[in-house]
Amino acid sequence: MDTNLTKGSINKHFKNIAIPASIGFLFNTFYNVVDSLYAGRLGTESLAAMAISFPIFFLIISVSSGLGNSSTALSAISIGKKDQGYFHDIMKNSIFIGIIFGLLIPIFSPLYLPFLFNITGANESVLNIGMEYTYTILIGSIFFIMNSIFAGILGAQGITKPFRNFLILGFLLNLILDPMLMYGWLVLPKMGVQGVALATVIIQFVGTIYLFINLSKSFHFEMKILKAAKLKINQIKEIFGQSIPATLNMATIALGVFIINYFVLLYAGEDTVAAYGVSMRIEQIALIPTIGLNIAVLSLIGQNFGANNIERIKEARKKGILYGVIIMLIGTVVIFPLAPYLIRIFDDNPVVVNAGTTYLRIEAIAFTTYVFLNINVSTLQGIKKPRFAIVLGVYRQILPIAIFYLLGTIFGFGILGVWWGIVIVNWSAVFISHIYTNKQIKKIELALSD
Repeated sequence: MDTNLTKGSINKHFKNIAIPASIGFLFNTFYNVVDSLYAGRLGTESLAAMAISFPIFFLIISVSSGLGNSSTALSAISIGKKDQGYFHDIMKNSIFIGIIFGLLIPIFSPLYLPFLFNITGANESVLNIGMEYTYTILIGSIFFIMNSIFAGILGAQGITKPFRNFLILGFLLNLILDPMLMYGWLVLPKMGVQGVALATVIIQFVGTIYLFINLSKSFHFEMKILKAAKLKINQIKEIFGQSIPATLNMATIALGVFIINYFVLLYAGEDTVAAYGVSMRIEQIALIPTIGLNIAVLSLIGQNFGANNIERIKEARKKGILYGVIIMLIGTVVIFPLAPYLIRIFDDNPVVVNAGTTYLRIEAIAFTTYVFLNINVSTLQGIKKPRFAIVLGVYRQILPIAIFYLLGTIFGFGILGVWWGIVIVNWSAVFISHIYTNKQIKKIELALSD
């Protein structure tokens, strides 16, 4: 199917790209919930082991996301230029880079995993379980990365249904594989939490095969051209130029959560940390529909940038923001009155419920900021100006150290200083990103008019 995003109704393109992608990410969230539920049956130590493994697992997610976004942006640009050679060069070089990272991450894991786990301060039993789980997950690094690259290239063509199908299939397979490998059904050995990790690796492997089959059937794919494509320094530089900012921007999120947790512990204690964790899950579920919008915006803007169609670039960005704001305003209206009831689904501790409710109701003021920020970042990636994402990531995750201290300690607001600090930082970041993105689009417009 030829999905030419440089023509036709932008509204229709948003519908065809964003809805399948959002449904897929919803099932991906369910997938993670299933992992947590099954691990919880093995005991608190297994849950704790998975929790301390997350920042390390986030390394794979960051690299995969960076290469996936890079593949989407550069592939979309090549399609807009109608350059089949460039399209396949980007594909081959992206796959090459993905394979290298997919092999290096697990091979060198004995050099960095013990150190990273030991600094968590967890007890020996939790550390051992966490190491088992993480070493197994890292074996699947290459499949995580390939899936992001293949999904990114499909997304550049406006095709997101295969990735949706994979995420739904992955969720269903996980319901079976998790207990099968954990408890040792049939002739299989009992693997405990390591079985949860192995189930994920198997599912990612299945996804790699499924997504590549779909990619090979896509309109712009030609196996002969791919085989003839060369590994080129220029293309590798382009890919890194797009993927490194996206990867670092994603990595700063983990740092930001660490900083917030530090100040929450400082001002309120462990119950409020738990409340923040639960509230983040609720917030992330509310944000799922906007993930599809980000993919749609990146694909639309990438193709239209390649085709030098500035008006459709501006229209895609404008409508992406509009749809996202509407979605998040609906989320705000739902979450604000229901906040305490939503928190109780996860934890009925009164302290946790009260703290989580306060956070969600203050954070609701900032819900729409994530739309502006993500759409602006996707726009910049689509017009080959991705580096600002690093600046924005550092600003949003590092600046809060000063803001939280100022509001929480100097002005004496305590934990409320943290919650309001998040709102202030996010809205100021929206203002900065909007000015910068508008400026870059204006430069393109002037260049095309000359």
